[in-house]
Amino acid sequence: MKRPLALLAAALFPHLVVAQTTAPNSPPLTEPERAMVAYIDANEQAANDLLAKLVSINSGTHNLEGVREVGRILSAQLTDLGFQVRWVDMSQVGRAGVLVAEHPCPQPGHCGKRMLLIGHMDTVFEKNSPFQAYTPPAAGSTIATGPGTNDMKGGLVDMVYALKAMQTADVLKQAEITVVLSGDEEAHGEPVSISRRDMVEAARHSDVALEFEGTPRLHGIYYGSVSRRSSISWTIKASGETGHSSAIFSEEKGYGAIYEVARILDAFRTQLPEAGLTYNVGMILGGATVTVDKAGDNATVAAKGNIIPPTAYASGDIRTLSNEQTERVEQKMQAIVAQHLPKTGATISFGEGYPAMAATSESRAVLAILNQANASLGFTAMPELDPMKRGAGDIAFVADMVPGLAGVGATGDGAHAPGETIDLAAQPINTKRDAILMYRLSRIAQNADLVEAAKSAHGH
Repeated sequence: MKRPLALLAAALFPHLVVAQTTAPNSPPLTEPERAMVAYIDANEQAANDLLAKLVSINSGTHNLEGVREVGRILSAQLTDLGFQVRWVDMSQVGRAGVLVAEHPCPQPGHCGKRMLLIGHMDTVFEKNSPFQAYTPPAAGSTIATGPGTNDMKGGLVDMVYALKAMQTADVLKQAEITVVLSGDEEAHGEPVSISRRDMVEAARHSDVALEFEGTPRLHGIYYGSVSRRSSISWTIKASGETGHSSAIFSEEKGYGAIYEVARILDAFRTQLPEAGLTYNVGMILGGATVTVDKAGDNATVAAKGNIIPPTAYASGDIRTLSNEQTERVEQKMQAIVAQHLPKTGATISFGEGYPAMAATSESRAVLAILNQANASLGFTAMPELDPMKRGAGDIAFVADMVPGLAGVGATGDGAHAPGETIDLAAQPINTKRDAILMYRLSRIAQNADLVEAAKSAHGH
């Protein structure tokens, strides 16, 4: 039988009083933690000002200078906190770059869990988007709007002010932290062996990863994320014999390229369904000639109703709960494509995309630690979010190396759409729990096994 979350937290934090996850029975905050909370409350407006400054800079993925400008602002913030900051240029993959900031432990091995903080500086709103401005809340409201407020400049502000709070409480000096902020999360550069090289390298020297993407709130309840689904693009190119439409289905001319693509897509619809999997068709076209741009976002076609189409094209994505599921589904898709209609051919290719972050007992243990922080703060516990309710993200590139949480940043709505919002009232809430989470991780011995602690708490 599973024991209450409080017992798991107690196993991870034996120096704290055992408590339930509701405020009346919470263990008191320690003196450094009270100092962190006080700092965050006192600097709420300064944090909101930094948010407005960042959001007012267009940093669409392909606006390289805009991304670099956001990077310069964050580099200054992290430098002031004692981080060793460097900018890694990514022009070789057509992207702005990666910000890497390292806060080494003054006594290696004596700063608790080594933390990797992950985020991104870009947004989906490019320079040609009509949605450009930050708009503060109206009177009586806490909701601000602006491109990237929720995804994820608000999370970047949470991260910075959580670190500032730790510095004010004089505990940052005894923490080993690496920050890796990509400039292309919304459309990563390829190959990922280059664009995610620095993130993967940092993960090799880390024990826990925290991704400052949005903290979901559904029906007033905040959720923790220990898993994210993959996002893998696919492309089908089909061919067939061409000629007068009167010969369609004949032994000589066969079925044409469009029927071949239609067969494949309908087989996907009927043969692929399984738990945790979605597969979408985002573009389809066929005819006498088909031209698709390099990015795969725009296409033109020339065709006539009395010509059997010799070419067809379709593209979309699949999202899975695990990399094992990805591999298995891709094999099924390849097998379906290979069953050609007469006189047709087709191939399918898969992009690099984003891998999946599967839930693990270690990541769930980190969520338990976060909920212990919530209890101490008087906040309610955060249930585990269904991964079907969020998209892919950078943490998945390192999830097979290090456990962590996939969303500890801002809370808002409408990400990726004009009118995206952030709830400024949630900013100090998320920042406080982030600061205390990081502080408590820094006080767990580096060699402590979170999985074993969790098993012990569950009576194994």
